Amino acid sequence: MNPDSTVLIVGATDETVRKAKELGLTVLLLQHPTKVSPEQEELADVLRVLDYTDWAAVEPVARELWREPGFRVALSITEPGLENAGRVNDLFGLGGTGYEVTRLFRDKLAMRRHLAGLDPSTVAAAPLLRREDLDAFGAAHGYPFIVKPTDATASIGVFRIGGPQDAERVWATVEGLRGTRTDRVSTMYLLRDFLMEEYVEGPEFSVEAFSFAGRHVVVAITEKFVHADRFAELGHAVPARLDEPVRERIGASVRRFLDLIGLRDGVTHTELRLGPHGPAIIESHNRVAGDMIPELVRGAYGIDLVEYALGWPFRLVPELPDRPEAHAGASVRSLVSEPGRVESVEGVADAAARDGVLDVRVTAKPGDTVHALRDNWDRLGLVAVTGPDTDAAIRRGAEVIGDAIRIRVVGEDGRTWLAHAAEARSLAEVPV
Repeated sequence: MNPDSTVLIVGATDETVRKAKELGLTVLLLQHPTKVSPEQEELADVLRVLDYTDWAAVEPVARELWREPGFRVALSITEPGLENAGRVNDLFGLGGTGYEVTRLFRDKLAMRRHLAGLDPSTVAAAPLLRREDLDAFGAAHGYPFIVKPTDATASIGVFRIGGPQDAERVWATVEGLRGTRTDRVSTMYLLRDFLMEEYVEGPEFSVEAFSFAGRHVVVAITEKFVHADRFAELGHAVPARLDEPVRERIGASVRRFLDLIGLRDGVTHTELRLGPHGPAIIESHNRVAGDMIPELVRGAYGIDLVEYALGWPFRLVPELPDRPEAHAGASVRSLVSEPGRVESVEGVADAAARDGVLDVRVTAKPGDTVHALRDNWDRLGLVAVTGPDTDAAIRRGAEVIGDAIRIRVVGEDGRTWLAHAAEARSLAEVPV
């Protein structure tokens, strides 16, 4: 094995391992016991099964693999592996993104505190430690404001405090969540700390970017469809339907943010709102987005962000131009339903075979309980499609769901109905 073409990957999907091998890399994989798959066992050149979120477990294995066979860089593009990949890079002076920069992405309160010392316009935030903190923050910064975990994902545990009357209910809910696992699929996140931050009124977007030795390229601006009250993400579309001056302001804001955080290389997914005073950064991650947004970027731009994340440290991919041009539109639509129980699921293969469909991921199974929408995990599935432009892609996603997918839900009263495409409303208010 040649260390110069060897990567240590901390946590991975099958796709990540497969693409690393397709690039010609030797793969040393640290994988969680609950995430190992037959494909990873077959493709990884070296596989170590351990809790890769635990540095005490990771460090001795990283030292062993550094001695033999050796590796060029450690990386992760999955949220739980980011910090320890950074620690490995620091431990051996590898030059990849280190722990301190990664921590600013992962810890939302640390990010806010860091930015407050550099950018007076940043959103105000404070830790939530006691019930009285809610009243104090409202008095200092006004209502509404947001309460959320410092380091969770998928819109879990996010609450809007509309006024003093909401404080008792939200505090009780937060206290009930502390110490619990934050997603109902992998259980790899543990909710501990919460913060409060100013609420920014306005439409939400994300920016999928890639940094090349400090040059930040905005690959795509993603338009997001978000539930008005629950913050669950109901869909995404690229390219976002924005005027050029607004695109420029968003791009400039994200590039400045990445400079202030200290990121030099790699993929980022930055969420923001277009508020009354311009773009306001909500949070950011030094990994690819979820919700099939990378599939949308591939479908609309022909750019594979996973391939870039793996290949750039070895200079196996070319630098991107400042303004990649989209050749199509692409959209993700989610399947939702009122509460009940899933009776049957049909049409997934039919949907996946339809024209313009990039991917179909249905998580609902017969017998599952359907909850009122609380966060992203309460959606029943996602459908990603392309179209001639963004408007057409948004409509196409709803058409595929309506024509092909049949998730039948039964209520307590015996009434049945079909899950449907969640509403997609944003700046353009496209009828769907």
